[in-house]
Amino acid sequence: MRFDVITLFPELLAPLQQAGVNRRAFANKTVDLGLWPLRDYGEGNYRRVDDRPFGGGPGMVLMAEPLAACLRAVRRAREDAGAEPAPVVLFSPAGKTLDQSDVAAWAASSGAILVCGRYEGVDQRFVDRHVDVQISLGDFVLSGGEIAAMALLDAVARLQPGVLHDERSHQQDSFAPALDGLLDGPHYTRPERWQEQDVPVVLLSGHHERIARWRREQSLLATARSRPDLLAAARAAGRLAPEDLHVLEQGAEKL
Repeated sequence: MRFDVITLFPELLAPLQQAGVNRRAFANKTVDLGLWPLRDYGEGNYRRVDDRPFGGGPGMVLMAEPLAACLRAVRRAREDAGAEPAPVVLFSPAGKTLDQSDVAAWAASSGAILVCGRYEGVDQRFVDRHVDVQISLGDFVLSGGEIAAMALLDAVARLQPGVLHDERSHQQDSFAPALDGLLDGPHYTRPERWQEQDVPVVLLSGHHERIARWRREQSLLATARSRPDLLAAARAAGRLAPEDLHVLEQGAEKL
């Protein structure tokens, strides 16, 4: 797959390709990443890419033509490389909040062209003409779309074959289908006793069925405590077994 990122600050995305296990996805081109400095397509001697908003108000707005010129160059490069046509994604508060099902869909796709906004935003005419999808990380505002782009790329990269040491790792993540969209439960490692706290005895038992049952119970209780919305969705979709409901009934007094 190939992702191209249009950004004023391509250097912000460099660490994504150099650190952590996900670097494998970029090093072996499982996720082919192209960085496109928007300033290279700016207007005039100063490579201008922004201007004051019509109607007044604070801040600056990214101009439509530099973005469009950069997008044309990206599409030519993708075509020359034999890459499939890709949707144009803008990171914006107006977008759908990214979730794990979206990440899984992008991870199975052929990629996208990611546009990182800055300042007060992007000229709406560019959005109307060229943007196919808008994505938000949540109800808060960032200085630009680069962090959002890195979040999406990181989440997509870790789902690629051979990136994680154990292919089962992402199958047990919070929100994964194997957990019915619930939160993952608590984890423990050595030593068995730390600051007067012991590892739950069941995890030391070697009894795989009991351990699996305990982990399911902890997943249910953690979700009920921290994300009841996820639990309600799982219940409505019929993903909770009778024994799950029994666990929740018993644990209700402790929540």
